[in-house]
Amino acid sequence: MTVAGAEKGATVAVCTYSFLLLTVAIKKRSRVPGVMITQCVEELPAGKSTPDFARKPMPVTTQEGKKVFFKAMVSGEPAPAVTWGRKKGEVDDPEKYMARYDERAQEHILEILCVKPDQADAYKCFATNEYGMAVCTATLNVIEVGLKKKAKDANGQASQDFRKMLKKTVVVRKKQLPPKKDGEIDPKLMELLICAPKKDYEKICCDFGVTDFRWLLKRLNQLKKETQDEQAKVVEQLDNVKQIEVQPNGRAEFSLDMKLHDPNSAINLYKDGTMLPYGDDDNSKHSLKKTGTKYLFSIKDAEPEDAGFYQVDVEDTNVLTTDFQVPAVEFIAKIKDVKAFESEDAIFQCVLSTPLNRITWSKLDSSLEHGDKYDITVSDDKLIHTLRVKDCKIGDNGEYYAIAGITSSCASLKVEEDLAKLALEQQAKLQKQKDDLEAARRAQAEKEGEEDENKGNDADDKKTKRVRAGPLVPDTVRDRGVQFVCGLSDTVANVGQRAELSCKLSSDTSEGRWYKNETLLTSEDGVTIIKDGACHRLVIDCCKEDDAAVYCFEAEGRKSEAALNIQDPPIIDDDALGKFTKPVIIKAGENAEWKLPFSGGAPMTIQWFKDDDELLPALNVKIETSAAESKLRLVKCQRNDGGEIKIRIKNEFGTTEVISKLIVLDKPTPPQGPVDIMESAVTSVEFKWKPPKDSGGCPVTNYVLERQQVGRNKWSDLGEIPGSNPSYKDSDVNPGRKYCYRIRAKNAEGISDYLQTEDIAAGVLRYPGSPTALKVVSAFKDCINLAWCPPCDTGGTKIVGYNLEKNKKGTNYWSLVNQGGPITDTKYAVKDVFEGAAYEFRVSAINLSGAGDPSIPCDTVIARDPMKPPGKVTDLKLTSSNYTTFSLAWTKPKDMKGVEDEAQGYYVEIRPIENLEWTRCNAIPITLTSYTVHGLKAMASYWVRVIATNYGGNGEPHGFDSYVIAMPPPVRPKFKDRNMKTFMVVRSGNTVRLNINFEASPLPQIVWQKDGTPVSKHVTITSSDKGSQMLIPTSERSDSGIYTLIVKNIVGQESVNVEIRVTDDPKPPGPVELDQNIPGTVTLSWTSSPDEKRDDRLHYMVSMRDSFKRTWRTVADNLFNNKFTVINIMSGREYYFRVFAKNDMGLSPPSESPVFGTISQKGKFKVNMPERKPLDLQSPPSFIVPLKTRTAPQGYESYMSCAVRGDPAPRVTWYHNNISLNTNTNYHVTNVCGVCSLLILTVGPRDNGEYKVVIENKLGTAESSMTLAVRGINTCMRFTGFFVWTLRNGSSEQ
Repeated sequence: MTVAGAEKGATVAVCTYSFLLLTVAIKKRSRVPGVMITQCVEELPAGKSTPDFARKPMPVTTQEGKKVFFKAMVSGEPAPAVTWGRKKGEVDDPEKYMARYDERAQEHILEILCVKPDQADAYKCFATNEYGMAVCTATLNVIEVGLKKKAKDANGQASQDFRKMLKKTVVVRKKQLPPKKDGEIDPKLMELLICAPKKDYEKICCDFGVTDFRWLLKRLNQLKKETQDEQAKVVEQLDNVKQIEVQPNGRAEFSLDMKLHDPNSAINLYKDGTMLPYGDDDNSKHSLKKTGTKYLFSIKDAEPEDAGFYQVDVEDTNVLTTDFQVPAVEFIAKIKDVKAFESEDAIFQCVLSTPLNRITWSKLDSSLEHGDKYDITVSDDKLIHTLRVKDCKIGDNGEYYAIAGITSSCASLKVEEDLAKLALEQQAKLQKQKDDLEAARRAQAEKEGEEDENKGNDADDKKTKRVRAGPLVPDTVRDRGVQFVCGLSDTVANVGQRAELSCKLSSDTSEGRWYKNETLLTSEDGVTIIKDGACHRLVIDCCKEDDAAVYCFEAEGRKSEAALNIQDPPIIDDDALGKFTKPVIIKAGENAEWKLPFSGGAPMTIQWFKDDDELLPALNVKIETSAAESKLRLVKCQRNDGGEIKIRIKNEFGTTEVISKLIVLDKPTPPQGPVDIMESAVTSVEFKWKPPKDSGGCPVTNYVLERQQVGRNKWSDLGEIPGSNPSYKDSDVNPGRKYCYRIRAKNAEGISDYLQTEDIAAGVLRYPGSPTALKVVSAFKDCINLAWCPPCDTGGTKIVGYNLEKNKKGTNYWSLVNQGGPITDTKYAVKDVFEGAAYEFRVSAINLSGAGDPSIPCDTVIARDPMKPPGKVTDLKLTSSNYTTFSLAWTKPKDMKGVEDEAQGYYVEIRPIENLEWTRCNAIPITLTSYTVHGLKAMASYWVRVIATNYGGNGEPHGFDSYVIAMPPPVRPKFKDRNMKTFMVVRSGNTVRLNINFEASPLPQIVWQKDGTPVSKHVTITSSDKGSQMLIPTSERSDSGIYTLIVKNIVGQESVNVEIRVTDDPKPPGPVELDQNIPGTVTLSWTSSPDEKRDDRLHYMVSMRDSFKRTWRTVADNLFNNKFTVINIMSGREYYFRVFAKNDMGLSPPSESPVFGTISQKGKFKVNMPERKPLDLQSPPSFIVPLKTRTAPQGYESYMSCAVRGDPAPRVTWYHNNISLNTNTNYHVTNVCGVCSLLILTVGPRDNGEYKVVIENKLGTAESSMTLAVRGINTCMRFTGFFVWTLRNGSSEQ
């Protein structure tokens, strides 16, 4: 299925579901980077979700012919369908691609059975369900094995596939250039200048803001030489390097001519240090075409993203560097079509939106450069760019392009013929035809006259008249007179040089005259006037200053003028120049003198330089300058005064520089140390040193040596030795003595100061160190070949040989192998061995003092013929894994005689999926068939393989078909604490610490929320792989709420809710007032506690005592209002009342009421019967207190109540979503004295909705409704129970 097909399928799915749902396209971002989610419904239903990737496919780099797996894990409700596609091509070929689902690992897998280079592409994975689609991309890179070539073409020549010559890797990077530092030149500038031709230097430097690049040339030439030396190793010839330019067809191209030493050398293309793949056709984004020795690189459809620093390497050597810049620029005014006559100039002009130093002007097949034919100019503000096509010809017709960045403008040039010139040519042509016709007529007349001499004059007249009857040529051209085909041009000449002015007329017969400043010139005026057909020339053989003037040539009323400018630059005589350039050689302390005569126009500026530093008059510098000569004298020159001496003579007409050289001869500097002791034997001492740093200008002929025995004051002369070999061997030494030497260098000018050595001991017994790197080269049943390296410490004398010893394994005896004398070479073949026996060997070096310490024994070697490498291990499996380790087990390979020998050990190698290099886990082979790999990165992916090995070498590696992830087996998140608290009460100001332990694998994502939103910043969350802790250092009442912990990984997710209530000891209620309206009862009322507004759980408790019983008893609790009626008040007693505010922390201090009492009076009982009046108390039903909207957490109690009145007493009916609840046993319904209440013991999802109370009597009907919202659906929560006290007339209910 192709990408286009997959996207089309996804579109169809969206359209199908849009028949039922609202069609939208909401882009969402996944938590997994690189995944794009499109939601196709406006609002997701509860419990449903769009598709997403829990783990997206990883990029893969593999060798050609291997098997490749792309694996993805998806999530979504309902479960999404997974399809695969690729950018270039299809994945529906069952012989190449296989898509399947692994239920155990819950992975969708795309398997490429045998990968080929043309399958390198960007592969896409689509996950779709009815609510949306998710898509992600993974790249497959294929490394080709070997260099494959295409079949020969029709001409029999093999066509090279340059795309396959490029070494392909995942992300191959060159060594990056150092970043640009403030105040320094950009390193990119030097890289570009090294590869660019000199004509492009100014253009490149201008792009980097460098206006004067001459000071860079010395450093540039040095770098260029180093680069050319490096290029010469791989390139035989390199030239015609062209920097990158955008062509009219939209392609950006750069090229070079290159001849390789090896035609199969890899050619690599880099952009900003990263290797780019390229092809060999025009359809590739980056392509390379080769024509002969020309290599043309191009970028198709150049875009701003293609801007960068491009480099072309042959193998690892850079041959071309170019900087592709894409400025953000547009054409405000584009170039327009131009018409011009021949010999006229045509001008194209454009205006840019952004200043640019230069733009590219080109025709369809080539770019245009500033020169004789084209004049390219830029305005001062860099916005207006102009192209002038000089002296237009018919061949200049065509399209012209102005290219700025990747934006271009096109216009045409049409050159028309000059009618006047055309008329002249036509006239000349007709005149020639007329002359030819007249000549033919005369010849014919003479011939006819000879044949018929008797004919009369009449016939001749008639014949003549017949010939002249019609016009000889058509009279269609009008004669315009003589014209200038080429006029005079301004000329510049130096004094004493030859000057020439010339012009050309349209007629060869026309004469003309020359004028100088309107004065007629003749040959007597010192000039030569030459006429050569239509060409007229004026020659001045030796120009003088007064020859500067305006010259004019006039012929038949037409004239042409031009100016002759005479310059007088500095001139130096050749003899004087030859003498000056010869080097001046003097001895130290002598004077050096130069003088140079010159001539030229005044004023003159004379400057003297030494090594490019200007010389100014000083004590040792004398400069004398006149009008015709300058002299420099350096007094008492020293050796360091030598160098390049330059004189610069400058006037308004030019500058002349002449260079000489000063060489100051002196005695040499002392020889250089340190002195290396080559040999310190009992009878001789040999040492060497370095030649003097400065030889004094002439070669060192000899070295003079002196010697002093340490402890004595006398220096003895050892004589002189030739200067060609700076070393000395002193054979006249006494054993055990120390000597000190002085060394002086000598040349023709004298002897240098001495170099004194340190004390050199003679005759000390110094043994050599141990030889290094003793190894077994090869082993056979009758011979063992060994090799080693000489010791680093020779003991001060040369090594004369080696002693080799052997030890048979299992014994402590070392025997000498070389019984015939020391071994002079660093290798030896031991033949005194027994087949099957194991040996160790060690070697010691011998110098003039004797044998040194033996080396470390080599590895044990068995005398037997070489073995064959073992085969591949089998049954490789993963036995266990966690975040940092995984364990492997395998079965040893089979032993096949003569083909695969027995394995003696194993290597385990791993490779991170993003790398190409394998890392060996064990440096020494292991003998067990199991191994545990340590030090892995959590959740990282690794390729794993095992290699069997023996003495014959390593076998073929065997690895898993897919990569291994460093993680334990997947475990769905679950919480460990069975008795986990779901409700906490905390005093305000105290610390809240909530620890919840869980188990999950792989590492889960942990999210804490408060009332459905993320917790605030003052809450500290600490998580590990086994639990999470929420900490509030100082709690406040605003921290109260329901806290949710969500633990999620690729297997699933779990959550738990904990309600935390932050409160404090309640403050007491206000003063208590007593009121008695009905005998036997008393009504208490009080002011609310100040905490009532901040604590919705705060309620009140009432207690009382009377004068008969002295104990306090509670008469009411869980009161949520501020009034309560106490009944059963007996007369004759005093009553005391207390009111407490109460919350989850406890009781407040009480508010006490005044004493309440009644007086009992005994007397005669008399009943006064009042006169009865008829009274009607009936009234329709109404609500005193209506229902109020409530929100209750799931799993808690919910209480709702209202107060009603009416006479007769109304009938009360409760409804839930218009369904009567009076007979539903799940609800506790009461009606006491007009207070109607409904109690839900455990709130669940089904209790969500509208509740309504309907009251009715014979006088009417009334109703009140409210909405109950259930909070925290699907979570188990528990509230402590509470009671609601309601007030009725004269009584209370609990």
